[in-house]
Amino acid sequence: MSVEPSGLPPLAERSLAMPAPRAGARAQVWRAVWELLHDLSVAVLFCFFLITFVAQAFRVQGTSMLPLLQDSERIIVNKFVYRFHPIERGDVVVFWYPRDPSVSFIKRVIGLPGDTVELRNGALYVNGRLTVESYLRPQFRDDETRPPVQVGKGHYYVLGDHRNSSNDSRNWGEVPEKYIYGKAFFRFWPLGKTGLIQ
Repeated sequence: MSVEPSGLPPLAERSLAMPAPRAGARAQVWRAVWELLHDLSVAVLFCFFLITFVAQAFRVQGTSMLPLLQDSERIIVNKFVYRFHPIERGDVVVFWYPRDPSVSFIKRVIGLPGDTVELRNGALYVNGRLTVESYLRPQFRDDETRPPVQVGKGHYYVLGDHRNSSNDSRNWGEVPEKYIYGKAFFRFWPLGKTGLIQ
């Protein structure tokens, strides 16, 4: 005759009931994994949306925008601004290079659609008027003369601030508006030069 302690099920039943806490723990682990995957996917989608439509970090390569931007500086490009605001003369824009749209360039907008742009011994004339370019330094100017060019509809004439070291509209023409995808607006590296880009 066997005797079981009062209130407990037989031994065989107890051995079958033991894995129950393990199953509950397994369910909690799967729930945590699912929540983690859900949060990660939301974060990835948010970052994709942010980079595609709002803002993106870039590293400057080259010296064509000296003294404003130096090689290897890090900047934020606002991709949202031109959805609600027109491109303006003087904006520093990022765009797909017209001769190779897989490459991005950064230059300053000099001529808007319909403008006439001319260079006389390095001096810039827009619509027949001399343009004062306070952002240029004397050592970065050149003495180039170019005949007047009328900027086409839906296009922009762009130049680098380092005129004697810039591959720009003087060499390959105007930039279609559809190629301009953002405005350089903030430098975040190096830390000592952090601030808005003018």
